[in-house]
Amino acid sequence: MDFQFHNALTRGKEAFAPRDPSHLRMYVCGPTVYDLAHLGNARPVVVFDVLARLLRREFPRVTYVRNITDVDDKINARSRESGEPISAITARTTADFHRDMAALGTLPPDVEPTATGHIAEMIALIEKLIANGHAYAAEGHVLFSVPSFGEYGKLSGRSPEDLLAGARIDVAPYKRDAGDFVLWKPSDDTTPGWNSPWGYGRPGWHIECSAMAWKHLGEEFDIHGGGHDLIFPHHENEVAQSVCAFPGTGYARFWLHNGMLLVDGEKMSKSLGNFLTVRDILARGPWAGEAFRLLLLKTHYRQALDFSYERLDEAKAELDDYYAFLSRGIAAEEGEESKALAAWVLEPLADDLNTPLALARLRDVLTLGNVAAIGGSATAALSRLGRSEAPTAGQVVAAIAEAASVLGLPAADPKVWRQGGADDAAEIEAAIEARIAARKARNWAEADRIRDDLIAKGILLEDGPKGTTWRRA
Repeated sequence: MDFQFHNALTRGKEAFAPRDPSHLRMYVCGPTVYDLAHLGNARPVVVFDVLARLLRREFPRVTYVRNITDVDDKINARSRESGEPISAITARTTADFHRDMAALGTLPPDVEPTATGHIAEMIALIEKLIANGHAYAAEGHVLFSVPSFGEYGKLSGRSPEDLLAGARIDVAPYKRDAGDFVLWKPSDDTTPGWNSPWGYGRPGWHIECSAMAWKHLGEEFDIHGGGHDLIFPHHENEVAQSVCAFPGTGYARFWLHNGMLLVDGEKMSKSLGNFLTVRDILARGPWAGEAFRLLLLKTHYRQALDFSYERLDEAKAELDDYYAFLSRGIAAEEGEESKALAAWVLEPLADDLNTPLALARLRDVLTLGNVAAIGGSATAALSRLGRSEAPTAGQVVAAIAEAASVLGLPAADPKVWRQGGADDAAEIEAAIEARIAARKARNWAEADRIRDDLIAKGILLEDGPKGTTWRRA
């Protein structure tokens, strides 16, 4: 594949190739673990999961690093409010994050460093910045000197003056310039801290990611990802720290940022009552994680995405179509034909991760599979594919499976999906057996009663030559 990605650093689409063709390196900003992940937190995890899967398909080695921020003033505040120890909060919330992201079908990153595990690297970076004249110590703090870096603002495309005008700046008396930001700050007896050359203290937020990226990916790497809201100040400050600590380097070559997630057309806010966690979505049913993943991927990653429960239900209905086809039990026919179909589906991902087009093509392939299985016409789908002869149903099954290895869907067992992961499966199967017995005894009234009772419970029966199957409505 020939890759092109929109690079926020140049504000345009560029041809992409890794610095080292034998080893691609990618860093994505992970969660601050003080509460359950909300829907906006989930979007970059899913987006960059697809990107990592795609890159692993094309390159011999990919190192995907996504951090855990486990030292932060929000965590400290939550501990003071609840009385729960910081270590307990971060351990519990990290486990919650892993569980929720797994429910969205995301794979773990290759490396998941914690901020608290990289204090030594942070101190080493700060020492380099002081030695290079880009940072200074003042009253137990260490600050980065923004005026010392002439390219500050290049990533966000704004001047330091513009950035300051739109930001909430802590203008402390120990700062040389209002825009200087904290690399290290003092801690008291009630706040987490570590010994350092500047006294007992803790790191600023921005230095954490620079240190973890340096430790696991080196002074320069290929892709840095995260939400659009992180461009300033977080990513801008990462660039400044890392480039100034290692003169002559460029830190990340490509910057990819996903757009904002809205709920019913509004920015999420607890005051508006539209603040939703991933756990809220998963409570809708065992299908909800995969349906939410599909919903996320149906909008291009750089565009704003508007979530609603109606759109979630639409995504579920679309997945129902895939699982209805896959539940036919057609054996996969792997070969050149199925690989060509899968490659056609995945081709748009090389063009700035165009998941909406890839999903549209996957839908065309499903149409061809249904035509092969049950008959009908697929003239439009064949035309878009650029061919006149339809593939076999088995070739479509294999192509869908290969495409799913990158898109992460459809990924469930078809029978489990259609039955909704039911805890009452044994009870339902027993009712179906009773209905079959009633029909054999020509007791049509009893058979109809059992069917109607199941329908009332949201269970749909499908009678066929191979027997009776069931699924959730």
